[in-house]
Amino acid sequence: MRILGIDPGYAIVGYGIIENDNGKLIPLDYGAIETPAKLPTAERLALIEKKTEELVCDVKPDEIAIEELFFNTNITTGIKVAQARGVILLACSKLCPRLFEYTPLQIKSTVTGNGTAAKQQVQFMVKSLLRLKETPKPDDAADALAAAICHALSAQGIKRSLK
Repeated sequence: MRILGIDPGYAIVGYGIIENDNGKLIPLDYGAIETPAKLPTAERLALIEKKTEELVCDVKPDEIAIEELFFNTNITTGIKVAQARGVILLACSKLCPRLFEYTPLQIKSTVTGNGTAAKQQVQFMVKSLLRLKETPKPDDAADALAAAICHALSAQGIKRSLK
């Protein structure tokens, strides 16, 4: 099963693609969609939609895992990220009907065993679980891979419990 993980953002949207081959997690690709700061909000959102649709069409995922938002103290940034996340959800749902959402706590708990794990711990586990030589960069790509891993491991647990 091919899983596309997405870490939504306004300036940077992280993505990670893995293959779940009966529990063996195989990294396929990762990276980021970036929007230029000089563009107006509407143009940045349109760019995120276009690039997300292109990514989904290129990857042809069986399922998509997207991180839910965690609001920190900067509400202005949070609103822009929420707008971008809405555009991403719309673009993904048009092209892949199997869309799953996970909270940061769920992702961290599944990937590290600790829902309050530090970013470095999540990155270390992503690198280890996918047997990568280097930590994925940017951080948003590592977070997207973590979302994909979370989904793969969660789906695997669901399938085991049904047997």
